[in-house]
Amino acid sequence: MYCQYFGLREAPFSIAPNPRYLFMTESHREALAHLHYGVGVGGGFVLLTGEVGTGKTTVSRLLLEQFSLDTDVAFILNPSLNAPELLASICEELFIEDIDDKKSLKSLSDGLYRFLLENHAKGRNTVLLIDEAQHLQFDMLEQIRLLTNLETNTKKLLQIIFVGQPELKQLLAEPKLRQLSQRITARFHIKSLNLNETQAYIQHRLKVAGLAADRQLFGPRVVKEIYRISNGIPRMINIICDRAMLGTYTQKKSVTDLATLRQAASDVMGEDVRQGYLTGRLVLALLVSAAVITGLLVAGTLLWQGPVQFNSEPKLSSSHSQTGAPRAISATLGSPSRNFIDEVALGDRVKINDWLAVKFAYLDGGNTRLPIEVLSSSLAHGVKLFQIDLHRNSMPKSLSGKG
Repeated sequence: MYCQYFGLREAPFSIAPNPRYLFMTESHREALAHLHYGVGVGGGFVLLTGEVGTGKTTVSRLLLEQFSLDTDVAFILNPSLNAPELLASICEELFIEDIDDKKSLKSLSDGLYRFLLENHAKGRNTVLLIDEAQHLQFDMLEQIRLLTNLETNTKKLLQIIFVGQPELKQLLAEPKLRQLSQRITARFHIKSLNLNETQAYIQHRLKVAGLAADRQLFGPRVVKEIYRISNGIPRMINIICDRAMLGTYTQKKSVTDLATLRQAASDVMGEDVRQGYLTGRLVLALLVSAAVITGLLVAGTLLWQGPVQFNSEPKLSSSHSQTGAPRAISATLGSPSRNFIDEVALGDRVKINDWLAVKFAYLDGGNTRLPIEVLSSSLAHGVKLFQIDLHRNSMPKSLSGKG
């Protein structure tokens, strides 16, 4: 509907596995390499997993296209069958016809074994690829395992590839399936796209569909939102982008904006996709507000309590109280506007009613600000005592005793 409006030859975001739109990320390339390795070493099983819509079937079809002509393949798309039905489907895929009773498990198994031996004698390979393998029941997996028992001294006569969702890994981790799990020679899990891959994926599909090189339908902010909503899953990207382009077309716009994208995503996902976005913004706003309110409460408390009072206490032995250091420093503590004077010596142990208010000591009537550092603290009679250090390096020479 919108193809002509945007200057496209065809819809760019169809969910059909069209090989012309194949976009191989690093994860997809690694998955394909693992499949080739697993089949090539002559092992029993190869495992490929990934979330729904991450491109598992696309990689599987690409693998089938790359098999040599001396390979026979049985591709099972619906494994939700009982044992005789599954074996019958495998035999049909391999064009095995000399079976006495197609409802008998033994007849089907015998027919498949004969075919595997004949194929091996001809120098041909046989591969069984089962998609959506997470739906296989235990008895079916055990029956499939038994098919790999036919082997020579160097290889299995039947190579089996399991393709499924992450639940398949959990299923194969069951102790009762350990015999099958130990025969898996290659495993790989396809990851979803990252933000950069999402942007490249969208541009790739638009380019294949015929979009002019100088046109951009989805700006950086919109692509980032597509990534957030879709979690980088290619199928969800296709569905969201297709509906967003339809919305952009109906509004007679040249590019897709955020409002159109979010409405399109809400339509196809059946939920408010702004919820997560707004929740994040709300949390940030609450944190900022809490910080501001805390600051105001502290300031109000300090003003209500009045100036900070210092009471002289017995000195603690400290490396900061050394010969030659001034015994006492006359300082205005708090802020320059406060004119309360007290004697504070280096290493003195003093009682501070509210430490939050004591950050600096102002010397010379408030003209010089001197940092205060807490060296240690202790509790005495329920009152917290702090040992403080007026940094000598920051003092004027006339007060630090140097020179």
